[in-house]
Amino acid sequence: MRDATLRDVADLAGVSPRTVSNVVNGYAKVAQGTREKVELAIAQLGYRPNVLARHLATGRSGQIVVVVPYLDTPYFAELLQAIIPVARRQGYNVLIDQSDGDREHEGELIGRPSHRSFFDGMIYSPLGLSQQDLSGRDPALPLVVLGERTSEANFDHVGIDDVAASTEAVQHLIGLGRRRIAAIGDQPYPTGEAAQRRTKGFRAAHVAAGLPVDDSLIIGTPRFNRVDGATAMETLLDRADPPDAVFCYSDLVALGAIHTLVSRGFRVPEDVAVIGYDDIEDGRYALPSVSTIAPDKTEIARLAVERLVMRINSTEPVPGVDLRAGHRLIARQSTVGSA
Repeated sequence: MRDATLRDVADLAGVSPRTVSNVVNGYAKVAQGTREKVELAIAQLGYRPNVLARHLATGRSGQIVVVVPYLDTPYFAELLQAIIPVARRQGYNVLIDQSDGDREHEGELIGRPSHRSFFDGMIYSPLGLSQQDLSGRDPALPLVVLGERTSEANFDHVGIDDVAASTEAVQHLIGLGRRRIAAIGDQPYPTGEAAQRRTKGFRAAHVAAGLPVDDSLIIGTPRFNRVDGATAMETLLDRADPPDAVFCYSDLVALGAIHTLVSRGFRVPEDVAVIGYDDIEDGRYALPSVSTIAPDKTEIARLAVERLVMRINSTEPVPGVDLRAGHRLIARQSTVGSA
């Protein structure tokens, strides 16, 4: 039996070969319904584009690199699991690098043209570099940056609306009758942009509800991890008037906060309600399960890969854009109790 061709996929999906090529190569924006029909036809026929020949003809490596701060952070592990199959469908292998948030290493990755022989483009989640630092990258490097930032120059950002999502999280707590709400995870320095936007959402929810913001209840953390969440919760509980709810800037922070609360005899959510951010698997299976803001990781992965492939294939400079994936609030036991 012969291998399926691009024409076979087009006929089965009821579209033109050009549309199939656009989906496979990320050349142009394709309507979601059309994309799904093409992807279904590709799966049914087992179509595999001759990417090796294409890469050889263009002198490319056929590899992209994804750089994340920490591989042991569940959010990034789950995001990588979403990115890899999308990249494979586009004909790219994925290299993975852990930056550890090291500013020098992160800067070297985007500043050395010599790296270009190993990969064709980069999906990048910087922790040590600020927006200003990113402007000093190798301008020839196709680059897509993950996270809530402001686009400039010839690279893109893909993320969710952190301010809106954080506002929803705190409004959920307010809607449950909580009035003394703390926030854990603020990072008021140049590289803490995501945290600052979550703090902005925390404040916006209070203002919208006509509630005062108690700045003493906004606790900073160096990282979004369990240890920092547990330590920050200790600080809050040692006060004369502890909070009745906590918005945590990641699910790991929430898990740490819940550990401290339970260890000190507090009931979650009866005494203190807790909501996190990221919708990691650990939070779904914790006791209590963690209410959270769930970014659409599948959409983030698709947008990032498709935009990067478009940049790799483009022969002209492309202006940077901000691409927003969806999100939703998932209420679980840590705020609404057992069903």
